[in-house]
Amino acid sequence: MGEVRIRPVEEWPEENRSALERLAGPDGRVPNVFTTLANHPPLFRRWLGLGDHLLNHSGLTPRTRELVILRTAHNAGSPYEWAHHAEIGRRAGLTGAEITRAATGPDAPGWSEEDRTVLRAVDALCAARDLPDAQWAALSALFAREQVMDLVLTVGFYTMTAMALNAFGVALEDGS
Repeated sequence: MGEVRIRPVEEWPEENRSALERLAGPDGRVPNVFTTLANHPPLFRRWLGLGDHLLNHSGLTPRTRELVILRTAHNAGSPYEWAHHAEIGRRAGLTGAEITRAATGPDAPGWSEEDRTVLRAVDALCAARDLPDAQWAALSALFAREQVMDLVLTVGFYTMTAMALNAFGVALEDGS
């Protein structure tokens, strides 16, 4: 990663103070992704709303959601997103081997057919910003329409977020 271009806010904007307080970890620290985006309070609130849906209210299982995010983070070249979601992925049921294998992709040995289908969809979305009909059909055979929508928008949201993290030079927190 290059230099930090936008530093995390130290004085929290009043309109985002309660949201930032809720995002603090057990150690009381708020991850840099949030305190950096808090430099733009209206954008931060709107970004946080969609992120909250995709992370906490998605129709995907937490394990599938984290597999999608990890593969997206890898494809977007985002060490920040990868590090945070590797830990979240463990809590969501991904094994250490699966987390490592997510960087290799859908053709790595050991994936279930469902996981391969999900990973292929992520790769297609990241590469072409679209899904070929065969992949759409494969996802639609596995998931309800709203779940497919959640998957597509999760890839889009985390691609956008990874791009912002990379461009802003958001640094990993100490110990991450």
